[in-house]
Amino acid sequence: MTTVGKGRALMAGLALGSLLLSGCGADTTPPASGGALSGSIKFQTWNLKNEKFTPYFTELIAAFEKQNPGTKITWVDQPAEGYQDKLSADAAAGALPDVVDMGPEAAYTLAQAGVLLDVAKADPQAKALYLDKAWQAMTFGGLGGGTYGYPWYLNTGPSFFNKALFDKCGLDPDKLPATYDDLFSQAETMAKNCSEVSMIARMPVIEMFGEYGVPLMDATGKKFIYNDAKGAEFVERFKKLYASKGLTPQALNNLQTKEVEEFKAGRLAYLSGSSYTLNDLKDTAPEVYKSLGIGPRISTAAPNMYIESLVVNAAGENQPLATAFAKYVTNPANQLAFAQKASVFPSSAGSMEEEYFTKDDGDPATKVRLESAAQVKKAVVWWPPAFSGSADAETLREQIAQALLGKKTVQQALDESVRYSDERLAAHG
Repeated sequence: MTTVGKGRALMAGLALGSLLLSGCGADTTPPASGGALSGSIKFQTWNLKNEKFTPYFTELIAAFEKQNPGTKITWVDQPAEGYQDKLSADAAAGALPDVVDMGPEAAYTLAQAGVLLDVAKADPQAKALYLDKAWQAMTFGGLGGGTYGYPWYLNTGPSFFNKALFDKCGLDPDKLPATYDDLFSQAETMAKNCSEVSMIARMPVIEMFGEYGVPLMDATGKKFIYNDAKGAEFVERFKKLYASKGLTPQALNNLQTKEVEEFKAGRLAYLSGSSYTLNDLKDTAPEVYKSLGIGPRISTAAPNMYIESLVVNAAGENQPLATAFAKYVTNPANQLAFAQKASVFPSSAGSMEEEYFTKDDGDPATKVRLESAAQVKKAVVWWPPAFSGSADAETLREQIAQALLGKKTVQQALDESVRYSDERLAAHG
């Protein structure tokens, strides 16, 4: 699975218990004609049908159907692996469900093919219901500025550090890295003093370029430009770190899952986490948890966040019901309830001002949630929707690895990656 796919899979793998929805969803929107909702649709989620999530969606759907007699929502779910390929295959076969859970990069691909409803045109009043940055994340400049999904939930999180490794390797555990300058400097010191552990465990991915302040695409949204001087500067820092043995040969191929494994095993000092990483470490890596340090997400520009949305099939036979249900799932009451149970953040306008995201009760998990919530307010979805979650990401990783190995210059590697991404985008445009 690709890096962004893993980020989405982590979001989809949240621990969520039964959720009572009485009183939620009161803003269900009838069709524009003013008639009552009726008929049936199919609603698809991504890796969410299990003993923890099933009660939530069962009750969510039951509440909607009760409020809208004569409607039927059939819930289906697909596993995490190969999800984007399944979406493409279903779309090509004319079998895409009416309402589908997906991120911007998958939505961009299907919107290119004319499969998804432009909700900005079909439902222009919906924009005011969501955070502007969330709405913009589903608005694709390269496709004429259409908006191809109702924003659902967001996620970001702090940086986590193994302070025991800092102490062991000659670094001050009370002066954790807060900037990229700090991170690379301390990573080099760690490499000099400790050969068996490292600070960083994988290659830079596209959202990290954005966090570093590298422009990713031009104003048209049709050309990538992360091969500029700032982009080359960023990769040169990884090349220098690799030369000083601050990156292992394995890091050239590691994905996010391996990075998490290394941190839990006590061999990695830094992990860029999410809002639910703290409890995961507490449950699955208690020894690392004992020496855990927490700081802001490292970024030069705005920190990164991920978004998941609900898209509507443009060829669906019951679009009034599909759009009403998508808005119901993503209304403020249901988004807040989901966020409280799932350790994510709502994209609905005004929900981030709720006490749940602003009041500190002294619990470490609450502190992480509040810091992450504050980060959401300035975070950006840096992953460009036009950047393929598979081909482009793999090409970028391979090209950077070749530069670090000295097989080509950093500039040559980035130029080749940008060329590939531009050609792929043009071929599908």
